Amino acid sequence: MRNFVRSFAVVSLAVCGSALLPICCDAFAQEAQVVDGIAAIVNGDVITYSQVRQLSAPREKLLRSQVTGQDLENKLKEVRQLALKDLIDRRLIIQAFKKESFQIPDHIVDQRVHDIIRESFGGDRNTFVKTLEAQNYSLGEFKEKEMERIIVQAMRSHNVKTNYIISPPKIEDFYRKHRDLFTTKEEIKLRMIMISGQKDTGNAQAQKALAEEVLGRLAGGAEFEQTAQIYSEDSTKDNGGDWGWIGRNTLAAPLEKFAFNMPVGRISNIIDFAGNYYILKVEDKRGGTTRSLAEARADIEKKLIQDEAQQIQERWIASLRQKAYIRTF
Repeated sequence: MRNFVRSFAVVSLAVCGSALLPICCDAFAQEAQVVDGIAAIVNGDVITYSQVRQLSAPREKLLRSQVTGQDLENKLKEVRQLALKDLIDRRLIIQAFKKESFQIPDHIVDQRVHDIIRESFGGDRNTFVKTLEAQNYSLGEFKEKEMERIIVQAMRSHNVKTNYIISPPKIEDFYRKHRDLFTTKEEIKLRMIMISGQKDTGNAQAQKALAEEVLGRLAGGAEFEQTAQIYSEDSTKDNGGDWGWIGRNTLAAPLEKFAFNMPVGRISNIIDFAGNYYILKVEDKRGGTTRSLAEARADIEKKLIQDEAQQIQERWIASLRQKAYIRTF
């Protein structure tokens, strides 16, 4: 057995989490019986329609609860195509594993099964076996699928080196182009009083005078919340004009400009906008701060390493596809 086996097996255990366990999700939920057939041939290995449906089942179940009609049919077709692509890639990876004469010791799979029984079935092996039987799976078939999962995950890890060095200029360039990723969302806690201008009724002057009176009351120490409940014609009147925490692009542009530039606790002057009169109060602010390059450097480096690893994996899979005979039906 090649020396690669030991490290390969250790990596495989690290990357295979319980989320891959099919018997703990809806992946094997039975729908209406469909006629099985060949979905694809990959270098002589057959992928069936039932395997595709099995993989796409959780996503299909979610779609059926959200979408109907032709839109549903289009999305089902899309998720099945993605599932078929994933199965083809898996088959290519397993074939590459066998071509390299790599091996995974049986005890690795046995340990994986043991962990599943312990973590998902409270250590009850009988319940685990009965669950497999209820889904028409033998223990041997389950072990075979777990072996394939381990192989795929370990081969992906094996083909991605982890000793990348990202140059400082590349990190700085990413920071300059994506500063918004390191800036927290700017929000204000706002209260508002709105008094209708009623220009069409000829009462515009009276309404403006009312707005000035309200502003005078606030300047004299009246509580904004109680004043809003009495005078405001905004939909938030009953809540004392409370808009809660809002971000940008919530208010009309002229109102937003005033609100986001006001100091906390300050009451605005009367804002004449769209025929109505507005009085704003910003009770608090949060966000709107940008992490420095020094603070963000580690996260940027991690992301760029992950992106590079993903690109290497995609190029590796693409090279496997180019050398393979693949026919879909």
